[in-house]
Amino acid sequence: MNEKFLKLSNLFKEQKYNELIFFIETSFPNKSAQILNLLGVARLLNNRDKSSLTLALSDFKQAYFKEKKTNFGLEALTNFINTAVDFYVSQGPLEDTITDSAIYLNQTNDMFEEAEINFGYDKQLVSSIIRSYQYQGNLNKTLFYLKKQFEKGDLDLSRFALWIYFNNYKKNWTQADFLKYSKLFADKIKNFIPSDLVELNREKNKKIRLGFISSEILKKHSITYFLETIFKNYNKDKFEIYLFLDNEIEDENTNEFKILVEKFINVSNLEDIEVFNLIRGNNIDIMFDITGATLSNRVSLFKNRLAPKQISWLGYCNTSGLENMDYLISDKNLIYEEEKNDYSEKILYLPHIWNCHSGLNSIRSPSDPPCLKEKNITFGSFNNFNKINDKVISVWSQILLKVKNSKLILKSSLKIEKSFLKKEFEKYGVIDSVIFLEKRKLKSHYNLYKKIDIALDTFPYNGVTTTFEALAMGVPVITMKGYNFNSRCGESIIKNLGIEDLIANNEDDYILKSQKMANDKNKLLELRKNIFNISHETPLFNTKQFSQDFFGVLEKL
Repeated sequence: MNEKFLKLSNLFKEQKYNELIFFIETSFPNKSAQILNLLGVARLLNNRDKSSLTLALSDFKQAYFKEKKTNFGLEALTNFINTAVDFYVSQGPLEDTITDSAIYLNQTNDMFEEAEINFGYDKQLVSSIIRSYQYQGNLNKTLFYLKKQFEKGDLDLSRFALWIYFNNYKKNWTQADFLKYSKLFADKIKNFIPSDLVELNREKNKKIRLGFISSEILKKHSITYFLETIFKNYNKDKFEIYLFLDNEIEDENTNEFKILVEKFINVSNLEDIEVFNLIRGNNIDIMFDITGATLSNRVSLFKNRLAPKQISWLGYCNTSGLENMDYLISDKNLIYEEEKNDYSEKILYLPHIWNCHSGLNSIRSPSDPPCLKEKNITFGSFNNFNKINDKVISVWSQILLKVKNSKLILKSSLKIEKSFLKKEFEKYGVIDSVIFLEKRKLKSHYNLYKKIDIALDTFPYNGVTTTFEALAMGVPVITMKGYNFNSRCGESIIKNLGIEDLIANNEDDYILKSQKMANDKNKLLELRKNIFNISHETPLFNTKQFSQDFFGVLEKL
């Protein structure tokens, strides 16, 4: 090893990144791909501000184009893609602005396609591009490469959960497939060593002790509106609620929940085994998983049994695949009797609806459909952009083409690049009719429903919170019949509203119902008033009735 490389090695080992950067910049006029890679890594380790990220991206890009077909080039491209994603997550997107971070994110596509030809399948490279496609909103390619990792045996536990979760967004699988792959996921979860575990207490407490674990009880995350329903309405003479927060961040919403429950414990800094023993040590009678196979979860804890009875509810509307997950809470509209064998859990049917919104009475006010003033129809969907798949785009585009001068407002709180969606709408020649809005404060978010004549549900992954919100504001929601729990949420909500004409049987019917409603403004006005007046009297927002149903079922277990 020559003197220069020895110095590089020593500076890196000693974590003297500033000196390392200066040394490379002044001592290597003709930087090789290897040196450029090292320079980029040093910049990131030294500082991850916008300037450092931008410079590191430039280093990695130069390194890749210098040696496209060598391992140094492969390493450089992998670093470039990962850094581009990190940059995007930290910096953008901004409303109506093509940010630098989005440009870098889009550059990863062509570079990866070229590298795939040169290198074939490479685990690290594929892992990096999956992250990029995910943030671009390119669900097709995200799923394609996750499946490729599965076939290669390279799908780790978190990616396995992601693969299952994202397949809910497209009708690629039957419910039997979800059961099959969820069981495979469950099989991959490692069992704890029995001698390391706190003993499971099977003696019932004087009061039924309910445990809930989640990372999402923050800033009025959608899940909190439904948890609030039961936390504010349980019989404290019969029940105790223990809430385990798996997020180091706590806010005003968290503080509100602390007051409502018997015990609040933050477990975010604990290892799985520590969380497991902590929960067992609190002698929980019924433990709820309210996250499932979503992006931040501790569902693996339930494999070893945290409590005598374990229930999946709310956050993930599909099977867990876990033998020890005893029940899945549903209603008669979501899972039919003849379909129960396609879920690993026993189905715990609630008499009306599987969840209930805590209500929007304090902020809602009646409003006429905006088409009465603007003379054109405005459709809208505030579901996250991952739910807007190619089939949804096709159907919505046909509606825009059939309803003259109509427009479509889309808004998502999900940080995801919109360029992929825009390209898909461009294919149908309707992009000029589509308006993209960014995340807004809650009050302005709810007021935005007043600018929408008709809300359009996504499929097969239905909206839940957004459908409750739209109906609370009086906005009709067109939904479509599905084939499993997850794809029937809209159907269950609308049936509990009592206006089943909003439920389409298929795609053609969905288009026809949307078109007919758009063409009859008087009926739309009447329907809007009716929905606004009745919605809060239905099971959708009747928190006391829901709580009676919910806790009544639990008492019988």
